[in-house]
Amino acid sequence: MCYKTSDTKTVKEKEQHYRVKIAEERFRSIFDKPRYHINGFAHPNMLIIPMERKDLLAPGVWGIVPGGKTAEDIKPYYKESVKYGSGLNAQSEKLFSHYLYREASMVRRCVIPVTGFFEPHHQKNKSFPYYISSGKNELLSLAGIYNVIDTYITFSILTQKASPLFEHIHNKKKRQPLILNEDGVEEWLNPDSSMEIIKKLVQQHYPEEKLDYYTVSKDLYSTKMDTDFPNILDRINYPELQESLF
Repeated sequence: MCYKTSDTKTVKEKEQHYRVKIAEERFRSIFDKPRYHINGFAHPNMLIIPMERKDLLAPGVWGIVPGGKTAEDIKPYYKESVKYGSGLNAQSEKLFSHYLYREASMVRRCVIPVTGFFEPHHQKNKSFPYYISSGKNELLSLAGIYNVIDTYITFSILTQKASPLFEHIHNKKKRQPLILNEDGVEEWLNPDSSMEIIKKLVQQHYPEEKLDYYTVSKDLYSTKMDTDFPNILDRINYPELQESLF
């Protein structure tokens, strides 16, 4: 699953990387602030590239909401759906069958730029957070789908069955976010991409050798402190995990 991410790149860096522009200049100062721990269950605003305007970076609320809802329904829906993951993730295997995903899968796909994300590793009833990022400190492009509710974009990050690396890291659920390479981003956002192309994309795994991963502080799990600070990305070594993962 993918419930926690980080985004430390500026808007300009995203614009240059994806060859896009921010939807409105008033958003630039809001999203230029580095965010080291973005908790999905707080339903934060994040910048996404929507298929319908793939030339733009637009604010979206993390947590997809079904069509037919109004802006006033969004918060109650999140409260009601928390036991189902609050719409933060969408299983790629259900992309063309789930009532909430099937329409969006062909007409409302999006890319969510992040610099990294967090996954839990479990050992002896304890959870150890891992931080996964590009080994070259580059942006990672997560695949998503979205719905528009009044003036709000609400989105979900797609997950897939884990690659061998993520089977070891996320060893309980054995899931991972769907990370797209450069060609995959183009195909994902292309309105002319066929169902066959989309099905192929959601089955592909991002090359493991291009990823960096290490354990971080368990403060990440704290509900009593603000964990959106630079040190949350620092490597923390746990003796009980040494040589137990790989």
